[in-house]
Amino acid sequence: MPENAPDVLHQFLRTAERHPDTVAVVDGNGSWTYGQLRARVHRVAAVLGPRPGTVGVLTDRSANTVAALLGVFAAGGTYCPIDPCFSADRKKILADTAGCRTVLAVRPDPERFGPPVLGPELQDSRGALEREGLLVQPRPDDPAYVLFTSGSTGRPKPVVTPRGAIAAAVDSLAGLLDVRAGERVLQFASLNWDTSFEEILPALTHGATLVFDDDAYAGSMPRFLRMLDRLGVSVLDLPTAFWHELVHHMVESAGLALPESVRTVVIGGEATSRARLDDWRGLPGTDRIRLVNTYGCTETTLVTHAADLHGPRARPRGDGSAPIGRALPHVRELIAEEGELLVGGPSLALGYRDLPEATAERFPVLASGRYFRTGDRVRRAADGELHHEGRFDDQIKVRGIRVDPAEVEAQLCAHASVASAAATGVPAGDHTIVVAYVTASRQADGGDLVAELRAHLRQHSPSHLRPNRITVVPELVHTASGKVDRRRTHHRYATGA
Repeated sequence: MPENAPDVLHQFLRTAERHPDTVAVVDGNGSWTYGQLRARVHRVAAVLGPRPGTVGVLTDRSANTVAALLGVFAAGGTYCPIDPCFSADRKKILADTAGCRTVLAVRPDPERFGPPVLGPELQDSRGALEREGLLVQPRPDDPAYVLFTSGSTGRPKPVVTPRGAIAAAVDSLAGLLDVRAGERVLQFASLNWDTSFEEILPALTHGATLVFDDDAYAGSMPRFLRMLDRLGVSVLDLPTAFWHELVHHMVESAGLALPESVRTVVIGGEATSRARLDDWRGLPGTDRIRLVNTYGCTETTLVTHAADLHGPRARPRGDGSAPIGRALPHVRELIAEEGELLVGGPSLALGYRDLPEATAERFPVLASGRYFRTGDRVRRAADGELHHEGRFDDQIKVRGIRVDPAEVEAQLCAHASVASAAATGVPAGDHTIVVAYVTASRQADGGDLVAELRAHLRQHSPSHLRPNRITVVPELVHTASGKVDRRRTHHRYATGA
């Protein structure tokens, strides 16, 4: 595939021009046509003005957030989603770390936490097409968005992704999933993670309809299934852990079937359970549905590898395995001697903002070009597909979100009553949870330290960085070099060994 894929904003505007009356987004407030969404995008761009720098967006699950995303692109700015449910301290850290000059609040936000907040200027407008905003001709190296990954310092690491990278990834992904007009794509992923772009951008650059609905996020599988049927959803992109739960529910409910509208289910973020995959294959109607396993990193932009595990395009696999598959057309890959997967090509991020050493370490320049060291150990099977074989470090995936245990530990140690901490991931059914062990400092007052820590983390940490279990212990286990041994600490206190 050519390295200069069409810019996603230009693709959206062309689609809106061709299909102005087609429904682009369905949310809790009704439906938006492509023409109405295009008008709102221009409105956002006009309010921001040309090249506004990094713009924080307090997201919500509605067409307003989509308009803000594309409006920032239209103004030549850099989009940075911020969860409005975070504490003011956490919002300020994210805004400062990303270098936000301005924040857009798609809903009123009473908290003041840093940059100027725009909101009243962006009230809903569904009438005649607004005048075109101050569109800026994008360059492939212009930053498109800033997202955060877990870091070992206790502060999130800001990944800067350029316009050319998101264009290449969206072009490949839309081809992989055959997204087209008439499809209804569910918006399910957190709007603070790049998986949401896998749902939003292929849909709105190819004439499909993006669907938001509260029943998707309610935590009830019966409501989720009824919602898919009610809204005629055809494409789902789910964290593997959620898909595991969905399959379990369908099996336990006497072999429920997905609605006839569903034609593609995309999963990714964690290892696929062979037991759940076998269950899926036995459910009625799944032979007609593509089940696509995907792999990618924030630093490599959306999906880089994929494999059809079941359905009309899947190839037979006698061992019942779930590979991460083959590289998409825009991807270059290398497997280092020790088995680490390196990813190159036009979809690489620019690096970590204001972290040149971390950028140089994870984005080496080799003879064949620039790559990202994923930290994932892989094995290539005889048929050419890649299989995931674990990590070279202690990072874990929690419901599809990459978590560095060191960041969990840093958040725990920020509490005055904690002297040291160790965190690790442990299996819990078909998913992974975080457990933590802490030692108390001399300043600890003898109260309920675990309750204090949970309150502290609710104030300062997002949910994926909060351990499911916290245990106060007399000491942690250390390696011969003096570092905390996370796995042995867990083994000692979980088994009593």
